[in-house]
Amino acid sequence: MNPIIQLTGISVAYDEKTVLDRVNLTIYERDFLGIIGPNGGGKTTLIKIILGLLHPNAGTRRFFRNGKEVSEITMGYLPQYNSIDKKFPISVYEVVLSGLNKQKSLFRRHTPEQREQVNQTIIRMGLEGMEHRAIGELSGGQLQRALLGRALVSNPEVIILDEPNTYIDKRFEAKLYSLLEEINKERAVVLVSHDIGTVLQNVKTIACVNETLDYHPDTEIPAEWLEEHFGCPIELLGHGNLPHRVLKCHHHDECK
Repeated sequence: MNPIIQLTGISVAYDEKTVLDRVNLTIYERDFLGIIGPNGGGKTTLIKIILGLLHPNAGTRRFFRNGKEVSEITMGYLPQYNSIDKKFPISVYEVVLSGLNKQKSLFRRHTPEQREQVNQTIIRMGLEGMEHRAIGELSGGQLQRALLGRALVSNPEVIILDEPNTYIDKRFEAKLYSLLEEINKERAVVLVSHDIGTVLQNVKTIACVNETLDYHPDTEIPAEWLEEHFGCPIELLGHGNLPHRVLKCHHHDECK
């Protein structure tokens, strides 16, 4: 499988505190990568590096298309819910439409085809009838769906979701992962989540992040790593419903 994003030797520090230390990560075409780790471990910082919203202190970021290096690729991004200003005067339709802004020139309107694309995305998100509702009037789950629609409407090469389960009810959560599975047939999906059980059930590969990064080409995670960095037994993390097999320790860990 061809790579689509490659990070090499990425290091980031804030106020002399190291957040990411010499991180290497390759994301492949049609991968479904889950990024897990404790709060403050660097997951969101890693996403910002991938998106180009943050520049590392050291390291490189490279993009590929069909096996050839390119200067950029298209990415759709669903940010964390708490980063959204619900007081901003914008409607559901305008939120989703804003996901197409890079596809039009500065002085041209969106085309009828693009507006139909927005309408279909709104239906896909289960928000039909709410097109003109202000985001401040939405429930948490409805706002998440509008933001997901914005990330998806342009059909990007990579979809990146930062804690998408927040404020989404269980009924739509099942629909969300079904939708992501469908999307993943055509493009890469990167999912950041603290919900370990849900991640392990849905992704193909795992990156464990806590300042350093360890990559697993499957969903088998060392129990020692989870227990150490999340501070609770593995059975609680999986809610007792998932089988867990212990792999060898990460290269910078010591097996007990």
